[in-house]
Amino acid sequence: MFSKEAPTTAPGPSHVAIIMDGNGRWASSRGLPRLAGHKRGAERVREIVESCPDLAITHLTLFAFSTENWKRPELEVIGLMRLFRRYIKKEGARLVAEGVRVRFIGGRERLDADLQALMAGLEAQTRTNEQLHLTVAINYGGRDEILRATRRVAEAVRTGALRAEDITPETIEDHLDTAGLPDPDLVLRTSGEYRVSGFLPWQAAYSEFSFVDTRWPDFTAEMFAAQVRGFGKRERRFGAVAQ
Repeated sequence: MFSKEAPTTAPGPSHVAIIMDGNGRWASSRGLPRLAGHKRGAERVREIVESCPDLAITHLTLFAFSTENWKRPELEVIGLMRLFRRYIKKEGARLVAEGVRVRFIGGRERLDADLQALMAGLEAQTRTNEQLHLTVAINYGGRDEILRATRRVAEAVRTGALRAEDITPETIEDHLDTAGLPDPDLVLRTSGEYRVSGFLPWQAAYSEFSFVDTRWPDFTAEMFAAQVRGFGKRERRFGAVAQ
């Protein structure tokens, strides 16, 4: 939501979104195939997810595969899709048991049918969980998300279900992939890159950002906790004037 009223200094973020960058470079620097870095990065996900409750984080959103990542070498893309399947099969039961609700965002139509089925199945199994809301962005691009949302709103106007003059920011939010989720308080990117690569452009309009040099496979739970603690030192004004 864009309508914030006053500056606040939060003790810590409840929703953290992470651009998990640097897997391939981590592997290449060690003389390993890029997929080795992605596998190590998937292992790191477990550690970060498990650390969230102790940090009072209720929502975690991870950027796993962008709409632009299809441009990567075919073997790497195939390997990543296999890794997604393996992660869901291997970690699904644990996520269910630990009270994690899983949600996937992004365009699913380009993904193989069996992967779509695994994703839908895990979402269904975890639908009533509340310990942590884990959102995974696969085949996600911010412009693509806004385009799809705009088309849905336009269709509602065309059919008469919605009047153009009644469209509000909340109307757009309700048609985004993240409908029903809070905006991220903090957006992190690992590996030393200083850009957001189309990650949650609408939702992160008033998020705090942190760019760290560490590549994702080396980004430990302790490093994550330090970033979360640092958030509490920031003053969030949401367009207002500090008093």
